[in-house]
Formats: sequence, structure tokens, C-alpha cells
Amino acid sequence: MLASGGIGQVYQSTTNPVIATGDGIAMAYRAKAVCKDMEFIQFHPTALYEPGKKPNFLISEAVRGFGGILRNVNGETFMENYDPRLSLAPRDIVARAIDSEMKKTGTLHVYLDVTHCDYDKFLEHFPTITAYCKDNLGLDIRKDYIPVVPAQHYLCGGIRVNEFGQTNIQHLYAAGECACTGLHGANRLASNSLLEAIVFGHRAYLRSVEEEADVTDMSHLVPIWDDKATHHPEELVLVTEMKRELESIMSNYVGIVRSNRRLKRAMDRLELIYLEHEELYRQSTVSVPICELRNLIEVAYLIIKMAMARRDNRGLHFNLDNVKAPAFELAEAL
Repeated sequence: MLASGGIGQVYQSTTNPVIATGDGIAMAYRAKAVCKDMEFIQFHPTALYEPGKKPNFLISEAVRGFGGILRNVNGETFMENYDPRLSLAPRDIVARAIDSEMKKTGTLHVYLDVTHCDYDKFLEHFPTITAYCKDNLGLDIRKDYIPVVPAQHYLCGGIRVNEFGQTNIQHLYAAGECACTGLHGANRLASNSLLEAIVFGHRAYLRSVEEEADVTDMSHLVPIWDDKATHHPEELVLVTEMKRELESIMSNYVGIVRSNRRLKRAMDRLELIYLEHEELYRQSTVSVPICELRNLIEVAYLIIKMAMARRDNRGLHFNLDNVKAPAFELAEAL
């Protein structure tokens, strides 16, 4: 069973741990497993802005529910320009609004203002956030704005599985964020992923136990790994630079707001990175950084490919050149 988690490390900002490099999805895809809905990437609108730090510290959406107000770098409120619910709008709308403000002002973050909130009550509800901002950024939330930035948070797509966690490859199961049950549709509701992982992980286990008697040991058919012709690369900095470039491409062109031109540019740049990395991969002794980058490139390809194929704006996928999904228009009319 594959339970390898998400793909957050393909982006510059993410709330995912450093091991979230899409390994399970990439391996399954190379083995001809079907993947779906990879274009639906959920971004949390308010991660703490700390340049170069991964994962990003999460500023809970409950802070906005408590009264936090979003402001641009000029101190101006802006959510009234995007949604009548202001800072309480759904996270995908808030994330797009923040992304738009960042592009308008040419800055790398916006602010979350809680200076008007009752400090004692805020501290009671959010002690960890208060302490983290003070200890790591020296912020006094009674007088300082909190710098925030949208960060990749969750992948709604993944390896296609049925209601028992089975993939299209016999005896291969997947569960958790690397799997796509279809439960989240085009936009996950908060905390549903925890329930999904528990329920479908358990269902997959029960079905796999039933299959166990039919499984044949095929390990003898797998050739022994031979790396005699490979060598340790003298310049692992190449891997680091390729990963940094990949993160930049995905964040700038395949992030919250996309366009046909951005997606094509991303695919063109990705092809160059792929060719360069494959040459390095074939010549090098296997290492964790090289393998993880290879998997990230595979995952990036799937995200871009499926984003280019989708012709409507639905859920978490927003393309400036696409039309709004008819189903959403009907829902709003009703």
C-alpha cells in the first residue's frame, strides 16, 4: 500500500513537511497507475511569511474568524474588492485575492491585522501563534501586523483508487493524500482528509487481507540493482539549483492563478529540467536528493498536463483564459 503523503515540496511555499515530494504518486505513475485531478491544488491563504523556510508555519483561518483583517503592504484593506464576505470568504477565494494583491503591489506577502482584537482573549485562543510570531519574527501582535502568504496545503488529486483503495494495478493499494478517492471533488473541505485517510486506509487494509492468499512472490523477477557504471556526482549543487528552479516555475506559473501562456511556459521550462536531470540520474549513484527531485519533476508534469487539459474553472483550478464551470453557475442561481 502506498501512503506517501502529498506533493508540497514542488512549490516554494508549503505547509507540508520536507518529505512531501510526491514519491508514491510518481512511482505509481511510472508503473502505469492512473492518476487524476492533479490540477486541484489547495493553497492555504495565510501561512506565515518567512523567506526560505520550509514548511511554512500555518496561521489558522480561525484567526480571521476571530476578527483578523487582511491588508496589503500599504495597510489598505482589499477583500471588499473580491467578495462581500470579506476576510471570511472561502479559502480559495481569499487565496486568489491575496495572490492578486501581491501581483498588483509587486510584493511577496500581505498582512493579517489583529491589533484591534482583545489581546488576552486572542492569547487564550491562539497561544502557539502568538508565541511563534514573537519568538521567531519578534512581532508583538498588539501593535504589529502579521506578514502572511498563501502556501500549498493539500492535493485533492492523486493515484486513482476505488472505494477499497485499489488502483488499476493488481494488488497495489493507495491511501491518504497520495490517493484520489474523489471524496474531495475539486476543493477539499477542512479536516475531511483526516477522515478520508482513516476510513479508506482501513477499507484498503481489509480488502488487501482478503487478497493476501492470491498474492504470488515475484521478488525473484526483479533484477538486482547494478550501479557499477555510476558515480557520486561531485556537484550536488546542480540538484539543489534544479529543485529551486522547479519550485519557482510551479509557484509563478502553476500556482493559485494560471493562464494558458503561463502553463505552456511552465511545461517548456520543465522539459529542459527533465532532460538535464535524467542525464544526471542515469550517470549518478542513487541518492535521496536525486530521487526526490526526479519524483517532483514527474509530479510537476502531471499537475501541468492536467491543468492544461481542463477547459473550465472549477474548485481550486482557476485559469484566466477559461470559462466558469456551468455547474457552479447553476448552483449559484439556485
